[in-house]
Amino acid sequence: MATPRFEAARILGERLRGRRMALGLSQYEVASLSQVDLANYGKVERGVGNPTLTTLLQLAITLEIEPHSLLDGLAAPELLPERQYAFTASDFVREQKRRRGTPDHSA
Repeated sequence: MATPRFEAARILGERLRGRRMALGLSQYEVASLSQVDLANYGKVERGVGNPTLTTLLQLAITLEIEPHSLLDGLAAPELLPERQYAFTASDFVREQKRRRGTPDHSA
């Protein structure tokens, strides 16, 4: 069995599975109602798939859940794959100012 791609993917899958089970639905039923490929849905639930925005929205509609509740708290850098670091726009601007020798007044 494949391991989750990264922690955020595992948590998303866990949330989807929890909601699906609370509604008493099978993976097949959710995939079918959402018009999502069953194998892909299974991968998303296991945290090894990387769903598109459209897929997430379709699943949220089917599971009668707000999309933000599926994604809440998943934007933390420590939940992303180790090989990636999420820079914020503020990080970028601060570094640009540092390189130009411009004072940073954002504090």
